Amino acid sequence: MKKYFITGLLVLVPLVITIWVLKSLIGVMDQSLLLLPDAWHPHALFGRDIPGLGAILTIAIVLTTGVVATNFFGRQLIHLWEKLLNRVPVVKSVYSSVKQVSDTLFSDSGNAFRKAVLVQYPRAGSWTIAFVTGTPGGDVGNHLKGEYVSIYVPTTPNPTSGFFLMMPKADVIELDMSVDEALKYIISMGVVAPATKAQPLSTSTN
Repeated sequence: MKKYFITGLLVLVPLVITIWVLKSLIGVMDQSLLLLPDAWHPHALFGRDIPGLGAILTIAIVLTTGVVATNFFGRQLIHLWEKLLNRVPVVKSVYSSVKQVSDTLFSDSGNAFRKAVLVQYPRAGSWTIAFVTGTPGGDVGNHLKGEYVSIYVPTTPNPTSGFFLMMPKADVIELDMSVDEALKYIISMGVVAPATKAQPLSTSTN
């Protein structure tokens, strides 16, 4: 009986969590329907709400924005819009900070979350997986002697919260592990371990 119960949990728990995450994500994306006039809402047109329609609208908006932003006139329009935002005191600081973070995370030229590393945290002898986010900058870099790296230590099982640390590069061990594999390892609390990669055979010449 216990064996069947555990087997059932192993099958149903990942499925239920996946459905819950997708439902929550679609629910958030459906909020984009609020941008439309009331007369265009599914409830007004079809007499009922249609889950997922807002998600389609969100994807369409993102794709359209990407298309517009990649041509000359779109870039000029975005440049003018950013200049306007930079003239508003509070909005300027918030927008510029968020834009720098998003450019670092999502741009192909960014280096954030490109390397999984092994660090000692929260004390010596206790190890955890972290991600390199860059190098200390600004006045912070002037007070750190030697070569340092900025890292993000995610929490388990929710990697969206965590700790930002600056550590000596010599204390950071780069892992032969993709970011996706490292995230799965963290979210599963170490249960889903990445496959061990075969070490290359050493050859010796006589």
